[in-house]
Amino acid sequence: MRLLADENIPLLAIEQLRRKGHDVLAIAESAPSICDEDVMLLAEDEGRIMLTFDKDFGELAYSSKPRPSCGIILFRIPLRSADYIAKMIVEVLDSRSDWPGHFSVVEPGRIRLREL
Repeated sequence: MRLLADENIPLLAIEQLRRKGHDVLAIAESAPSICDEDVMLLAEDEGRIMLTFDKDFGELAYSSKPRPSCGIILFRIPLRSADYIAKMIVEVLDSRSDWPGHFSVVEPGRIRLREL
């Protein structure tokens, strides 16, 4: 899966996703401090599903014209250890394949998908 990890995604999670064969572009490595609009445009331009903890991307995605089709996954999980976060992100991504074209909210025990 082609993914774009926002700056708030722990490096440990990015490394684990890469070990599992995912193609992960990490904003923290490639373009630290770019604005949210540019992060979303980069995901769209490169056909990557965006991973983030930043709630602002929901509003940004639905106010954009045209709306992005790349897919955005917002994680609203407890911010425990990097190990916990990495494990949760890997498990969630492996649980389904219909992420593109959706704004998804991941909470403990629940995943909500809404078409973009």
